[in-house]
Amino acid sequence: MIDSQLLNRIQKHTREWGLIVEDTVETQTSLIAFGTRIVHVPGQSVLEDLRLREGAAVAGEYGHDQPVVLKVVKQPGDEWHSGEILKAFAGHGVVRVYEQAPGAVLMERLTPGNSLVSLAVSGRDEEATDILASVIREMSEVASIDLTKSASGSSVSSAELPEASPLESSVSSTVSPKGFATVQDWGKGFERYLTTGDEQVPRDLVEAGQQVYLDLMATQRQSRLLHGDLQHYNVLFDSSRGWLAIDPKGVGGEVEYEIGAALRNPIERPDLFLSRATIESRLKQFTDILNLNFERALRWTFAQAVLSAIWEIEDGYSVDAMNPSLRLADILRPMLKAGTADNVI
Repeated sequence: MIDSQLLNRIQKHTREWGLIVEDTVETQTSLIAFGTRIVHVPGQSVLEDLRLREGAAVAGEYGHDQPVVLKVVKQPGDEWHSGEILKAFAGHGVVRVYEQAPGAVLMERLTPGNSLVSLAVSGRDEEATDILASVIREMSEVASIDLTKSASGSSVSSAELPEASPLESSVSSTVSPKGFATVQDWGKGFERYLTTGDEQVPRDLVEAGQQVYLDLMATQRQSRLLHGDLQHYNVLFDSSRGWLAIDPKGVGGEVEYEIGAALRNPIERPDLFLSRATIESRLKQFTDILNLNFERALRWTFAQAVLSAIWEIEDGYSVDAMNPSLRLADILRPMLKAGTADNVI
């Protein structure tokens, strides 16, 4: 049964945004409603549009029905502002947003809406990786953020910033959504975990991941707004617009950071993403297509794999040596040793 407060929020948004619900699906973190809405007639309120349509002799006389999806997040968390994050990308590589509010977003409905998982698990992983890279490239066209301000708000000279890649320097700068997280914020998870005394993730692995993460964080090139969880389950196909990203978490960081989530997926096929050949092939594809730094992408992927296991524990799950993220970190760790002579991991 749907919680009464959640139901009230859904009803509020369906009224305000003129949604006619056809079906609903409840997930662990949200309620998703599929339906249509009447395209707004200029000069009229949504309620006026609905009244006019109800009295019209011919359906569609006052506009056309627009297939939409309403997603209402149950509790504040990393998807609470997903509508604002999606809006910042302005439809570039992502699903279009029609309306959004904290904890709720009304989006275009993607048809047929199948995810990229099916390609990756059917022997077409190279094609799936190309698609993920293309989505990142399209999102990067508009999602640049200005990091010429330090955390304290003081100006930083351009000479102090590392040189940006052609991908980073070719895009326009836009204002980022208020209050989005940065990789610095996410990296605090290492210290939180170390202070708990928990031993599900070996301490030496946590410290190694933290060291790599801090080194990368301190030497980032131009930062931008990233999806934050761009992997196979969050890229869907639409017959009109092609492959598009959904469900962003939103984080500010360099583009190399974005690669990590894809290298931990599809989660149902650890035999695929834990293969060293797959790891190297995927990294080469991403870095070649997007003109990124291979070593930095590799190191971010290692650090994020450790952090991912920490987040699972924080979410209440048990983690052991067979955890896919920890297994990936163990595979990546010697690759970092071999590839970086001046860092002891």
